[in-house]
Amino acid sequence: MDLSDLVIFRTVVETGGITKAAARLNRVQSNVTARMKKLEDGLGAELFSRHGRGLKLAPAGEVLLPYAERLLDLADEAREAVGGGGLGGVLRLGAMESTAAVRLPVPLAEFHRRHPEITLELKTGLTQPLIGQVLRGEIDAALVAEPVTDARLEAHPIFVEDLVVAMPAGASAPKGECLTLLVFQSGCSYRKTLEDWVTARGAIPDRIIEMSSYHAMLGCVAAGMGIALVPASLIDLCPGRSSLRLVPLDGESGRVRTLLVWRGSAPRARMRALTEVLLGGAPPAGR
Repeated sequence: MDLSDLVIFRTVVETGGITKAAARLNRVQSNVTARMKKLEDGLGAELFSRHGRGLKLAPAGEVLLPYAERLLDLADEAREAVGGGGLGGVLRLGAMESTAAVRLPVPLAEFHRRHPEITLELKTGLTQPLIGQVLRGEIDAALVAEPVTDARLEAHPIFVEDLVVAMPAGASAPKGECLTLLVFQSGCSYRKTLEDWVTARGAIPDRIIEMSSYHAMLGCVAAGMGIALVPASLIDLCPGRSSLRLVPLDGESGRVRTLLVWRGSAPRARMRALTEVLLGGAPPAGR
């Protein structure tokens, strides 16, 4: 069983078809088809069945997938161990925008100081898309909001965020009225929390406006356009603080942990180094 065939197999599963898998892997479709046929012949089983225009895992494919992921993870660990512990190369980190803006400048500066041999790349996004990128191997790790339930991911708590509802100054708490919600697009973990908070107060989310940054969101709140849910730690970066009324969320919904997630049954050397810096110098317990 060739590891490169398993990489192609996993990519076909993730993309749902030969065409998309070939595009991601920069291969021609005929090559991907031939490699999957070779893998099926070697195993003596059909791994996929046709599902409309795409492919669906056959029972044998369902059995193979977790083994393929474990074998590929072990191969990565072996390369790092043989290569001197895995410190070096590129570490691709994803983070929510608020986390990148407020929480990361100091620890990432410390990470660069301690590990100049590692090139760290940072990209921002929403929780669910970031998780998907980790699972597909497009980034190595991500800082996302809980909950994270995918069994393929390791998760370590890093930060705790207190959430507040930002309203225009002078606005009263919503009760039985129609409201405009200023949110990120679907995939943001805070979006549903805000919708639930509004509904629990008998108000109606009459209009939902999707925005691309917290600064734009808070500027629109200050202008009286609607309400938004944001981490309290972000408010100090907002120049229009005096134009906002902040309402803390009560109970568990008001405190959300930010988790560092990565793929694999055990963290690698670079994950250990990153986790230690994010935790302020303490190594990850039991990891």
